[in-house]
Amino acid sequence: MTMVTEFRTSALPAAERFDFWYGMVNDAIVPNRLRSDHTPDFRARLRLMDLGAVQVSALRYPPLETYRPAKLIRRSDPESYQLMLNLRGGHRIRQGGHDTTGSAGEMLLYDTSRPWHGWAEADAVSAVSGISGISGISGISGISGIMVQVPRALLPLPQDGVRSLIATRLPGGQGVGGLLAGFLKQLVDHAGSYTPADAARLATIMVDLLAAVCAHHLEAERLLPLETQHHTLFLRTRAFIEHHLADPELTPAAVAAAHNVSTRQLYRLFQAKGLTVAGWIRRRRLENCHRDLADPRHRHRPVQAVASRWGLTDKAHFSRLFRAAYGMPPGDYRRVAQNAGREGTERQPDGAHDQPRC
Repeated sequence: MTMVTEFRTSALPAAERFDFWYGMVNDAIVPNRLRSDHTPDFRARLRLMDLGAVQVSALRYPPLETYRPAKLIRRSDPESYQLMLNLRGGHRIRQGGHDTTGSAGEMLLYDTSRPWHGWAEADAVSAVSGISGISGISGISGISGIMVQVPRALLPLPQDGVRSLIATRLPGGQGVGGLLAGFLKQLVDHAGSYTPADAARLATIMVDLLAAVCAHHLEAERLLPLETQHHTLFLRTRAFIEHHLADPELTPAAVAAAHNVSTRQLYRLFQAKGLTVAGWIRRRRLENCHRDLADPRHRHRPVQAVASRWGLTDKAHFSRLFRAAYGMPPGDYRRVAQNAGREGTERQPDGAHDQPRC
């Protein structure tokens, strides 16, 4: 099974690009009517991840207009929700009596079983920092975003409640919305590293996070299945840990307090994943130190400054932890790693630093 499929119009003659995109979107995502002022040279690209019942698409394209009339719905309806995370430009959607425009960093939810009218407009300044240039789809001007398509039946929430969120703005910059946006970005940025065996697990995480976002805005978290609640809380605590690794005071008790749970509940949450809270904090700190010590950009920074940057302020303790994890003291590892990097650079043949040709 191929999880990732790439489409790009630049491989075709300019006159054929829009028609190709039109047909591809209708076949791969959902039937729509499309119109654009950029049909003479329609430069667009799509990376489609097939996770089984769930599809995730990273898109970049010029401004366009979409329309899904009742006639197309009667002909073909996957009975799904579509979520668009805006990365660059704005998306306006008119559906179910709502007329809403989402800007960069916001998400919009659509229902494939209801007619919609949508517009995507370019805005050169509305790019989300750090996520506007999705790996593999940069270099194309206009609008970019990540679209998720999830069958309605998979979302463990009352349909009437979810429908009230159709064509409303869902923030993607913080809280559980930020978790979902971050997960989507990482998913498409590293699409090529996943295997077909990962598909079901990734789809489950995707559905859990989408359900958590909807439940948050419906103030209905208690309606989520316990498994979904636990999994979402686990993802939230891991994101919190990642964001606070530099704080020497980061402890399991601090993580628990920040999420209004007891330390015992937090321990059980991590134990269900075969982890411990303190062990995960230690692991992530050491992994960051390991990476930075090998990075020539940090070669002038003392070893202990690297460790302190990630919350490991006790020099002797850090050295013991690092040796136990990687088999040598941190200073020795830095010398070996950076010498190996220099030797590798010196051995490169002529032209090795040239940019690859597409």
